[in-house]
Amino acid sequence: MKILFVCHRFPFPPSRGGKIRPFNIIRHLSRRHEVTVASLARSADEAEGGKGLGEHCRKYLVETVTPVAQGLRTVARLATPMPSSMGYFYSPRLARRIRAELRESDFDLIFVHCSSVAQYVSNVRGVPKILDFGDMDSQKWLGYSRFFEFPRSLGYWLEGTKLQREEISLAKAFDFCTCTTRTELETLDGYGTDARSGWFPNGVDLEYFAPDNQPYEPSALCFVGRMDYFPNQQCMREFCALTWPLIRAVRPEATLEIVGASPSREIEKLAQLPGVKVTGTVPDVRPYVRRAAVNVATLRIARGTQNKILESLAMGVPVVASEVAAGGVDVVPGEHLLTADTPEKIADQVLRLLNDPAERHRLSRAGRSRMESNHSWDASLRKLDGLIEQCLFPHPAAGVETVHGTTPAP
Repeated sequence: MKILFVCHRFPFPPSRGGKIRPFNIIRHLSRRHEVTVASLARSADEAEGGKGLGEHCRKYLVETVTPVAQGLRTVARLATPMPSSMGYFYSPRLARRIRAELRESDFDLIFVHCSSVAQYVSNVRGVPKILDFGDMDSQKWLGYSRFFEFPRSLGYWLEGTKLQREEISLAKAFDFCTCTTRTELETLDGYGTDARSGWFPNGVDLEYFAPDNQPYEPSALCFVGRMDYFPNQQCMREFCALTWPLIRAVRPEATLEIVGASPSREIEKLAQLPGVKVTGTVPDVRPYVRRAAVNVATLRIARGTQNKILESLAMGVPVVASEVAAGGVDVVPGEHLLTADTPEKIADQVLRLLNDPAERHRLSRAGRSRMESNHSWDASLRKLDGLIEQCLFPHPAAGVETVHGTTPAP
């Protein structure tokens, strides 16, 4: 089968959240099919560094865009019905190359990852099309609107409203839609589009993110994530202001490492607090996570799956997460990780693990086991294969139950 795969971030190397899912899908599909990838690079360095993708697909089309040009396209859509974020991910050159590829090749399937680039093929007819929303991005923008004062709150609300309208339109334009979690799928189905849909989870590289069986530091905490991303910034600002003093009052020797690229000045200032270190970019996050007693993921804004949780659990490091962050992972709170949403309860759960090595050991083993059983890429992508079959062959056999307008994925 010949597949055109369109994604919003050039998916190699798969070094950050927005690249990991599309890369693993591409690699999986290329084992049995001819895959042509079309995407954007944010710089010449990113385009050059992404050449290794050629080993995982038949061909790729990449166009480099600049922040200035994309910023102008974003602003140009402010006064239009189109979401500004879709302007950010639009390249006229890439659009022309995709149109040319569609004229020259007889594709059997078009697969789009992320709604922001569905615009390149939304009007294509005669080829089955799957839109992998991943997360319902409109809900992220609407969530942002609750954390900012006017007029920024209005801007985020407007973008979320416009994007939700576009998500509804796109769901109707594609033959099949997929999401990362059951929760995201429920949001999509709640739009009332009657779109045929299903979900398959993010996986985690169980060999790369594995326990190293070295001693951990019994009073060490860590947080991992890009620190130019607002939900991560908001999480750490609130944690350090409200929860960290409660933990230090009981465990004055406790330490916290905030590990992630591009910290803002406000995040860098957190290093002035007792026991807190802000690392900035590191070549490998695994040593920081493995030596921690607890990994904190108490985000208040979280859509889809938090890869930081998958990776930590795969390494056998227990996680204390907010309920909304844990909701994107196929785990049972209390059995595979701990959840809490107020500063006092977060501190209690962290101290529970710092003070009870046996409980930490139990969660360490349970979390790793859950990743092996429920979040391996092999299992996830077998589920994707079933969803593709449902798209290409939409009429279920007699007596087969349908769910969300589809037959259940294996």
